[in-house]
Amino acid sequence: MSVGRKKILIATTNKGKFAELSAMLDADVEWLSLADFPDIPEVIEDGKTFAENARKKAIGYAAAAGLWTIADDSGLVIDALGGEPGINSARFSGEKMPGEERSLIDHRNIAKVLELLKDVPKEKRTARFICSLCLASPEKALAQTDGKWEGIITDKEYGTGGFGYDPIMYIPSLQKTVAQLPAAQKNLHSHRSSALLALKPLLETLLASEGS
Repeated sequence: MSVGRKKILIATTNKGKFAELSAMLDADVEWLSLADFPDIPEVIEDGKTFAENARKKAIGYAAAAGLWTIADDSGLVIDALGGEPGINSARFSGEKMPGEERSLIDHRNIAKVLELLKDVPKEKRTARFICSLCLASPEKALAQTDGKWEGIITDKEYGTGGFGYDPIMYIPSLQKTVAQLPAAQKNLHSHRSSALLALKPLLETLLASEGS
């Protein structure tokens, strides 16, 4: 039996994240986002690690939508801030206000990080992006992978690409912030790329076993 166009939910409303995940996994499926399921209640991210949150989101949204679901929990870990913003990266400056654009939240979060680091010298501004990905069916987790990307926090925003903390995350080996990288180059090196590259063959195997 042919697998056909299986529907898989990517558990995000972030258009940038949805585009990255669906493009990099490059599977012969119909990708959906949480924007396609406006009535599904939000899964509360109350885990203590990125991996716990990714797994909880994947299983929760898969059960609600009745579809295989891929969820990620990712964020910025800054050594000088004791690991913050960490699992609270998306809401570091507070919860999203009704109708507030994602880009405004990103700028608020960035401003808070820069303020907290204003007296920290460059050599102590080391940080890393962390990503944990989980693929789940409505019943259980099917696969989970992780990735990270090391860098240094800048003193102001550079570049207009990407999303989140990309404008202040400088990658020494590339001599640019993540926001200054073309999307294709970012997708080659990022924390999400590492986790996705590990997940892709697992997804392909699972899809093949479903269709056999």
